Formats: sequence, C-alpha cells, structure tokens
Amino acid sequence: MAKALGVFLLPIIIAVSLISARAASVEDFYKGKTIQFVVGGTAGGGYDTYTRLIARHFPQYVPGKPSTVVQNMPGAAMLIAANYTFNSAPRDGTVIGNWSGPLILQHMMGNPAVQFDGRKFGWLGMPTADALVCITTERSGIRTAEDWRKAKTRVKLGAIGPGTSGTDDTKILAAATDFPLQLIEGYKGTADIRIAAETGEVDGTCAFGWQSAKVTWANALKAKQVHVVLQTMLEPHPELKGVPLAVDYAKTDDGKKLLRIASELLRQTKTLFASAAGAGTTLAHATKSFHQRPERSSASGRGGKGEARDRADRCARHRKDGERLV
Repeated sequence: MAKALGVFLLPIIIAVSLISARAASVEDFYKGKTIQFVVGGTAGGGYDTYTRLIARHFPQYVPGKPSTVVQNMPGAAMLIAANYTFNSAPRDGTVIGNWSGPLILQHMMGNPAVQFDGRKFGWLGMPTADALVCITTERSGIRTAEDWRKAKTRVKLGAIGPGTSGTDDTKILAAATDFPLQLIEGYKGTADIRIAAETGEVDGTCAFGWQSAKVTWANALKAKQVHVVLQTMLEPHPELKGVPLAVDYAKTDDGKKLLRIASELLRQTKTLFASAAGAGTTLAHATKSFHQRPERSSASGRGGKGEARDRADRCARHRKDGERLV
C-alpha cells in the first residue's frame, strides 16, 4: 500500500498555508500536531475521496508523524476553500487545501470573488491528471455522442462553477462543437451533481474525470444507468475504448485549438496548494520527503515543484492563446 500510495503523494498540487519553523526541527514541529485537509467539494465526491485517501496515509511521510483531519468547505465554486486557505488558515504548515487547480485562472482573469494571488501558492504535485469525460444518464435517452449530437433538445449538464472543469470544459465544448447543451451551475461538489443526475434534475455532466467517476459512480456505470459518451482530452483513455474525443467534433480549426488548450489546463484539477509566500523549512522538508522516494517519480513520470511551475507558466501562455481565439 505504501508503494502504491507514492503515486498519490508525489503528484499533488498542495494548498498548504505555511510559515517556516526554523527554531525547531521539522520533526519536533510536527510532532503532536494535526494537519488539516480542506476540501473544496462536498463529501462523497472525487475531491473528497482523493483527499481522504491521502490524509489517511500522509503522516507516515511527514517527520513527526502528525495526525490528520479532513474538513469539507464547499461553496462559491470552491472559492470558499481557496480563499480560506490563502487568507485565514494558520501559516505554519498544518493546513492543506484541495480544490480545482484551474481555479487560479480566475485570479488571472480578475474575478472579484477571488481573494488570493494564484502565484503565491506552493505547489507539490497532484494525485492524478484527470481524463475528463462527459457522462449522461439512461433516462436522458443519450447513450452515445451521436445520440447527443442529434438530440432535438439541449442536454442539461450539471457543474460547480467558473474555474472548475465542469463549467469551463462545458463552455468550451459548447463554443467549439455542435453538441446541444445547457449548463446548470451552482452545485457544491461532484457528489451533488451525481445525485442531481440520478434524480433527473440534470441529464448528465462533464465535471468528472474518469479516474473519479469509475469509483464514485461505479454502481450506476455497471448497471448502465449512466453512460460515458465523450472524452474531452486529446488522447483517449485506454479503459474507454470506443468513446470518441471531443476534438473530433470541433466545427473549426480554432475550435480544435480551444479544445487542445482546455485539455492541457483542465486536466490539472485535483490539486493541493500551499500559501507559500513565506514558506520555510516545513514545506521544503515535506517536499523533499515526497520527492526522494524513487518509486514515486518512476511510477508517475511527472510531478514535483518544477513540473508544477512549468504548468503555471503554460497556464499563462494558454490564457493568452484563449483570449486571442475567443
């Protein structure tokens, strides 16, 4: 389990509110303390599931072996959790936040509800690079991408809000393709979207990564109560043979470019950040403990602060490309 967990603990972009604890050793600092994991989504969703798995095993990788607790802080399209971590959480290495990675773009685009500077979070990695998919319910009558494309009415898709894949990806999909859709925002997490779909409030969603959906929606998938009808990434997932790619339905070359940009940005979803403008030995040592384990880097093939910083730079470049296209 420890080796397998390396895959989860290396690639996470952490939102850890930190300040250095230079006066004492890192082990002494963390000993007897509790690390709080703040989740931007509701209990039972993908963000919550990944966070609870990580939190369960996290202490064995931190000197002093602190205890952990998970707190769900949904609302305002995960901004409540992000703003809390940046502004209100103690800056001593005891708070880790997990919310949608692309949320930092809302700061770049001037969203007045954003109360953080996305450039000042500390980045360690992420548990997985999501293979984003669109899922529809059996009761909607949409079982394939072709069913959707030919639908006479707009397919209602649930989402959390701006800065999350379910909203941003769906808006780009609407602009770049002919799929008839209506975006229904305001859900506090993917668990709420799942319930809304199962009760007929919406017809489906593009808010899930396959890695989350196959776990949190496993029973419905097995019973064929829901269907994966489209992949919004550029490369097909090996477990989703026969499910087409959204880019193949793009109306124009510019539409294909938009979908490529979205594929790069929106797959960086389940991220753990650190409010790290003043980060010192606590963050540095924790990062070192993650990245010195060879099975992590070999298993993931990516991750680390350098990779995360590269992603931040690509975000800025893609934002400029997106503005030019739209």
